[in-house]
Amino acid sequence: METKTASSSNFIKTIIAEDLKEGRVHQVVTRFPPEPNGYLHIGHAKAICLNFELAAEFGGRTNLRFDDTNPVKEDTEYVEGILNDIRWLGFEWSELHFASDYFEQNYELAVKLIRKGLAYVDDQTAEEMRSNRGSLTEPGKESPYRNRSVEENLDLFARMRAGEFPNGARVLRAKIDMASPNINMRDPALYRILNTHHHKTGDAWCIYPMYDYSHPIGDALEGVTHSLCSLEYEDHRPLYDWVIRECEMEHVSRQYEFARYNMTNTIMSKRYLKLLVDSKAVDGWSDPRMPTLAGMRRRGYTPEAIRNFLREVGVAKAISTVDSQFLDHFVREDLKLKAPRTMAVLDPLKVVITNYPEGQVEMLDAENNPENEEMGNRLIPFSREIWIERDDFTENPPPKYHRLFPGNEVRLKHAYFIKCEEVIKDENGEVLEIRCTYDVETKSGSGFTGRKVKGTIHWVDATQGIPAEFRLFEPLVLDEKVDSDTFLERLNPSSLSIQEGFVEPNMADVQPQEKFQFFRHGYFNVDSHYSTAAKPVFNRIVSLKSSYDPGAK
Repeated sequence: METKTASSSNFIKTIIAEDLKEGRVHQVVTRFPPEPNGYLHIGHAKAICLNFELAAEFGGRTNLRFDDTNPVKEDTEYVEGILNDIRWLGFEWSELHFASDYFEQNYELAVKLIRKGLAYVDDQTAEEMRSNRGSLTEPGKESPYRNRSVEENLDLFARMRAGEFPNGARVLRAKIDMASPNINMRDPALYRILNTHHHKTGDAWCIYPMYDYSHPIGDALEGVTHSLCSLEYEDHRPLYDWVIRECEMEHVSRQYEFARYNMTNTIMSKRYLKLLVDSKAVDGWSDPRMPTLAGMRRRGYTPEAIRNFLREVGVAKAISTVDSQFLDHFVREDLKLKAPRTMAVLDPLKVVITNYPEGQVEMLDAENNPENEEMGNRLIPFSREIWIERDDFTENPPPKYHRLFPGNEVRLKHAYFIKCEEVIKDENGEVLEIRCTYDVETKSGSGFTGRKVKGTIHWVDATQGIPAEFRLFEPLVLDEKVDSDTFLERLNPSSLSIQEGFVEPNMADVQPQEKFQFFRHGYFNVDSHYSTAAKPVFNRIVSLKSSYDPGAK
């Protein structure tokens, strides 16, 4: 696909333009480096769009590199999921890499650091290293193993690789400055022992590089010019530069940080999302209530809407919180010309039109989308019995209620005026059906001007309507922030409601991921997991209207 870019400027775009102008960079190369330990969510989409769109705007390229340096949490399932998500968003990478592709180079460069006297093997426990690291106000304490000889460190590091030591017994650390005001520079770990099977390298390695060490090396090896990352890595930048400098990398990559964003009522943490999946509070990573790209795809969000939303959110140096309804606005804007309009009854109540000929069925003409004439028309069956929404009828109407009640007349969308004449109830007083009469002169499109009615309601023919399931969603969390493991106790019990109703018979052959606008109900997507030919299942993407003001983001 042709990659569109944001029209507005931002500080990273300004940096890139200046680098090209001054000749510091000749071709822009960015990368997206996800860890395959879960599925991507809407927060990751910002980094994806930023890297791919900026490179495309300046005629550059973007690599995809999996940060697979922690085999304990990583899996090929997540690799495949991430590949699918990026392609679904509309992007294709120039080169596909894994951090594990560079394990041998990582090791050789670590040996170089040892030979230069800039790395050593430490036997302290993790707790001892934490305790000796110091604080923001106190310098750290040097390890008793910090001054081991180069020969001893080379021997121990080789034996670490050979698998002679158990997990946690030793680490390789950089020798920088235990008194540095930046805690990340206080002899950070470069390698740890993990006797664990790796999804890609199998059992070839039992030591694995730390992210802060492997990441700048990967950038340099790939010729990345602008290494874009979120703001929490700003304090890691001196270490990023140290690794590239002291490893004497031929290419020097530069790191630039941008702020993440939060969304109201949205979980933006892979750890918490995994907790939801593991506790079975949701139906897996692709549950339509999840903010994962897989979940949003299944619910029916479009990649175009997500990209437009993120362009409007923009790139900044300060963390912001975005109203989740702002994204819904872009979904409506994207689908209003794309989605066919049809009728569905989610909570059905039978209506019998007593003066309509028994056995007669007529086909009524209806536009598929009044805002897009190219979508054409469809034919809808109409007969003596129809379904309407239960809340479109009441026996005791409140003020300004213009729908159906005893003695009142309404228009049936695309059909006739009907008037309620009788209410049939069961022994408990529950309404079973209502009986109406229709006026044959009032057919929609006939030009009838004899009288007007204030209410128009939708319907589905009861003889040919197709049984369907409708899934309606609310936010999983009602808190503005999700910052505690106790959030599982505060999940919204109404985040999913399932209703059984009917759709027009022309919906008999709907396919997963097809999207429709159901009159008065909103935009819906055919579910890719549960929908069948015998009974389609529809996920509501968004309602038709929102009180949200898109100009007040």
